[in-house]
Amino acid sequence: MSLDKLLVDGGPLILGSQIAIGLTIVSILFLVTYLKKWKYLWKEWFTTVDHKKIGIMYILAGVVMFFRGGVDGLLMKAQTARPNMEFLDAQHYDEIFTTHGVIMILFMAMPLLIGIMNVVVPLQIGARDVAFPKLNALSFWLFFAGAMLFNISFVVGGSPDAGWTSYFPLAGKEFTPGVGNNYYAIALQIAGIGTLATGINFIVTILKMRAPGMGLMKMPMFTWTSFITSIIIVAAFPIFTVALAFMTLDRLLGTHFFTVAAGGDPMLWLNLFWLWGHPEVYIVILPAFGMFSEVIATFARKNLYGYKSMVASIVGIAFLSMLVWVHHFYTMGSGPAVNSVFSITTMMIAIPTGVKIFNWLFTMRKGRIKFTNAMLWSLAFVPCFTIGGVTGVMLAMAAADYQYHNTMFLVAHFHYVLIPGVVFAVFAGLYYWWPKMFGFALNEKIGKWHFWLFVIGFNMTFMPMFFVGLKGMSRRMYTYSEGLGWEGLLGFSAVGALVLAAGFAALCYNIYWSFRYASRDVGNDPWDARTLEWATASPAPHYNFAKTPEVSSLDEYWVMKKEGRTNLKKEEITEIHMPSNAWSPFFMCVAFGVVGFFLVFEWFTLAAISAVAIVIGLIANSFDYDEGYHVSVEEVEETERKWRGELK
Repeated sequence: MSLDKLLVDGGPLILGSQIAIGLTIVSILFLVTYLKKWKYLWKEWFTTVDHKKIGIMYILAGVVMFFRGGVDGLLMKAQTARPNMEFLDAQHYDEIFTTHGVIMILFMAMPLLIGIMNVVVPLQIGARDVAFPKLNALSFWLFFAGAMLFNISFVVGGSPDAGWTSYFPLAGKEFTPGVGNNYYAIALQIAGIGTLATGINFIVTILKMRAPGMGLMKMPMFTWTSFITSIIIVAAFPIFTVALAFMTLDRLLGTHFFTVAAGGDPMLWLNLFWLWGHPEVYIVILPAFGMFSEVIATFARKNLYGYKSMVASIVGIAFLSMLVWVHHFYTMGSGPAVNSVFSITTMMIAIPTGVKIFNWLFTMRKGRIKFTNAMLWSLAFVPCFTIGGVTGVMLAMAAADYQYHNTMFLVAHFHYVLIPGVVFAVFAGLYYWWPKMFGFALNEKIGKWHFWLFVIGFNMTFMPMFFVGLKGMSRRMYTYSEGLGWEGLLGFSAVGALVLAAGFAALCYNIYWSFRYASRDVGNDPWDARTLEWATASPAPHYNFAKTPEVSSLDEYWVMKKEGRTNLKKEEITEIHMPSNAWSPFFMCVAFGVVGFFLVFEWFTLAAISAVAIVIGLIANSFDYDEGYHVSVEEVEETERKWRGELK
């Protein structure tokens, strides 16, 4: 591609976006330079290996991506609000629904959930950090490199336009000759390597770094769901890695893994994609189930009902998640026998999921419920997610799916699964763990505006899509004629999207307001909670615990409070060994980003030269013998005295 075709030329909408992005970048660079914050950013954030700071960076990136994906959604709603609209043309609509899907699943849901896992899991198991802190930082920066590479496609080169599933032959060079789907193949590969490393890291962390006495059946439910999620990541992501590698080879080097005329098979892509894609749904939903479990138990002021059956359920869901992928393409000729098998395995997932729903309800039964914002999100989740689950069972029936397939009914179903199952959980988790991350709570009154606007807007937006789907509207239609009976429903849905956006704006305002005005005197345990993360200061110090906790039961911190074992004696404090910051993860982010960019444009010589930087980073990391540092007893005493008072 020649240099003069680098920038996308797409009319006033694209030009405005390019100007806005340019001004934003210049403003940020000017502000950081003016405030002399480059050294602070490098030392405290860019090179950090602290799991809590890495978690916060994931969350910040997820919120920004939520905004980007949300704007894509609003543009789609504006286009379909009325018949024969010309707000977007067909090409732009294709690009926007593609980037909306990829960003919302891989660059919004994943970082928000992995961010909260990063902050909470080591604290819940009484560890000082994750097992491999530097690898954890590398995971984040590879995700970030992939996310940024994917996002610049909007203004540089052109966005992918074959849907978030990127089916072949549509995604091949023959039908999409631009660089958009190169972005898809390479950006997702880079981010996926980071996610795979995260899965390995959390499996080792949870198996090897739990506090003394914390057996597997004494782990908090969020840690259990994070553990099972990590196992699914390690099982499923290598499949996607192989699929993306085949896609890259097809598009960049002219191989024919998915070309029928040359002996390839496009169904190979479908099978590989959904062998990863359906477990991916549970990769984002299982941690959410863990968050709801923690929040509901805390604010119902009861222990979690049916703990063992909850553990069995998440293990069952994880197992079944690998056995259902064909239900995504019943209509593509697998035959009635194969379709029947996958219908049964799909419907079987409703059993462990139902167990969890009933356990949450029984946890609340006769509880003294506190209606905090975190609890409201958990309560709203139950009916909304159940609608998504029931419509999922409808879609699981192969014969019926021939009628629903690729209609807006399907789109409504997965939004009713993923938004209550992921977004509601993230909101509940943010309101719940915000004090542990930042030392102050989000404002509850503004939070109620956020809750009601978002929940009402969500139902206004997506409930009509069930009915317009049943009336025959296919997904991914960028326009339609008058008289089909869809106008009223789609217009109502578009108004709902504006209410939904107002809810998100209320969250952003709440974060701003709380940073400026919220009380910093929230204590270490503002919710009277049950698990170990609340046994240390808010925000948690960089070493997490002055003394590693010893665990004797489930809900250990609740038991410690009842038995009066929360005090810390001065003689119990010793030096604490911690890992040092590292420059190499950020360096690798830049190196992977540059190599990825050159590969997108098929500038192979420049990519090969730049790849030397990746090799240098690997070699430098291999010869890095830094063994960390020790936090002195005096520093630990001073830090603990600030929130505990005088030590005995």
